[in-house]
Amino acid sequence: MVIAEVVRQLPDESAQHVVGYPSLFLLVALGSLVPVVPTGALVSTAAVVAFHQASPFALLVVFGIASAAAFLGDICLYWLGQRGVRSRNGSKWLRALTDRAAPERLAQAQEKLDEHGGTLLVLSRLVPAGRIPVMLACLLGRMPLRTFARGDVPACLAWAATYQLIGIVGGSLFPEPWQGVVAAVVLTLLISAAPAAWRRVRTWFGRGTGDAAGQ
Repeated sequence: MVIAEVVRQLPDESAQHVVGYPSLFLLVALGSLVPVVPTGALVSTAAVVAFHQASPFALLVVFGIASAAAFLGDICLYWLGQRGVRSRNGSKWLRALTDRAAPERLAQAQEKLDEHGGTLLVLSRLVPAGRIPVMLACLLGRMPLRTFARGDVPACLAWAATYQLIGIVGGSLFPEPWQGVVAAVVLTLLISAAPAAWRRVRTWFGRGTGDAAGQ
């Protein structure tokens, strides 16, 4: 429902810009704060619509809006998390981040953060479900907001470029924008679900190996 509203084709292209670009910014920023909006699918579908527009700058505008909104959402969430770390009683935002980060993923993020530093922030944005554990590791490691922001800039740029590329590929494969939107959404959802599916497969095979060894 959210994606359909954002990428809805309006009769006047200028009117579409007025409605679509602010909606894209707000929804991506909101999705960076709370996990209720599929931000990657939003960027991909917006890229499909921009690909089919006459303006050659539409894709650049989508890229700029998506990366800026993602950065704003990340910074706001990190600042709210810092308040929880500094507070004796914590905060609901810090608890929400902790609940969204599996203990094993958090432990891996903390270990890799010590080894790779800010470079891990870029990778965390590109790996599905990797952003929150790395952000929480940065918070627990008392990384300053300024340091986090410097690493988050290239992370958001790389993230926006990746999902926009998915949209461009979907838009180039099909003549109708709605067909490209469907292809882009399906692809982004598959990418998002891949890590969880892989963990389940590993767990299933691990149990099978254990059972076989026990016999």
